[in-house]
Amino acid sequence: MFPINLALVIIVSITNFFTLPFQTKATSNNPKNVLLTGGKMTKSLQLARSFHRAGHRVFMVETHKYWLSGHKFSNAVQKFYTVAAPEKDSQGYIQGLLDIVKTEKIDIFIPVSSPVASYYDSLAKSTLSPYCEVFHFDAEMTKTLDDKFSLCEQARVLGLTAPKVFLMNSPAEIINFDFSQEKNPYIIKSIQYDSVTRLDMTKFPFQGMEEYVKTLPISKERPWVMQEFIKGQEYCTHSTVRDGEIRLHCCSQSSPFQVNYEQVDNPEILKWVQKFVKELNLTGQISFDFMQTEDGKVYPIECNPRTHTAITMFHDHPGLADAYLEPGENQPHIEPLPTSKPTYWLYHELWRITGIRSFNDLKNWLIKVTKGKDAMLDKDDPLPFLMVHNWQIVLLLIQNLVKFKGWVKIDFNIGKLVEIGGD
Repeated sequence: MFPINLALVIIVSITNFFTLPFQTKATSNNPKNVLLTGGKMTKSLQLARSFHRAGHRVFMVETHKYWLSGHKFSNAVQKFYTVAAPEKDSQGYIQGLLDIVKTEKIDIFIPVSSPVASYYDSLAKSTLSPYCEVFHFDAEMTKTLDDKFSLCEQARVLGLTAPKVFLMNSPAEIINFDFSQEKNPYIIKSIQYDSVTRLDMTKFPFQGMEEYVKTLPISKERPWVMQEFIKGQEYCTHSTVRDGEIRLHCCSQSSPFQVNYEQVDNPEILKWVQKFVKELNLTGQISFDFMQTEDGKVYPIECNPRTHTAITMFHDHPGLADAYLEPGENQPHIEPLPTSKPTYWLYHELWRITGIRSFNDLKNWLIKVTKGKDAMLDKDDPLPFLMVHNWQIVLLLIQNLVKFKGWVKIDFNIGKLVEIGGD
């Protein structure tokens, strides 16, 4: 693919060389210096482009492991920094962020956190707040939202629907659980983020589950939850909220391995999220996975106190930056434009060609690709598309090969190799 990608970028770059000087540059009456983390991920690139187009200066940061991020070549990124991995050196991570904030006179810090980093970004809040606004939750709230057990408990306290959930501190608690009194099956999930087991949708109880459960790392130090399995349509959402009010919201049908996003209007989910963030008076970015049953009831199955990749659906929305930066009291929230194309990742779609087994499969695949757009490829900013696929991912593969280290899959939208025990 490299010759094709290179030719594409060269053609677009030559075109831009002659056309961009004649285009009107966006300006802001109050330009901000914005610091974004998560520099390896498409969602961080999307925010960078949106802020840049609105006339703001964007600085991007990642951990040292991802110094090779292809997004550093984006014309939306003023400067790219790397810092220590927070799970390995939390103080070094926070100090690294503080140094950037001071050096670049950052006005607002917006974490685009990985699952591991969201809590550490909350810990950094007290250190960074004297120097800039930190658009993120406090540490205790992040822990509550990120915990699948406390999320459902909190929802019930607020009078919202939620699935039944049990905290499990050992395999024996699952083995000895009385399933005979339950109408629905259950699934088990690690409270601590696990990029591999999170895709396991095994339903309990089942014959031979005792042997299966004993292989899982369930303990008091690393508790799991057993959550009621709700049948229905799965949805994912992203909401940007300030002082308990939704400023930006999007919703898409979902799946366990989510790499396609298309906006759908779901009033029941919006109403649920509105009440949740209002009652807790939240300010930050919050994402949910929901199941909606046939009778229309919605049940949260997971909450992530961080940016969702569904933010890529705002690729052509001029109001994204203001949704983050302006108070917007008594202002309606924004959603993806009716004309916005659904987003996908071309390399994931090329891989899916191997699963096509009929003419109908091919037709549906072609409709999806032609109807939507690649989330990384942008005619005004083509280099990240080339550099992620032909630099960032390639170097990560070489690093693992040199170390004789395996991986489960390549995930282009979050710019990494999914590894057992990985970040």
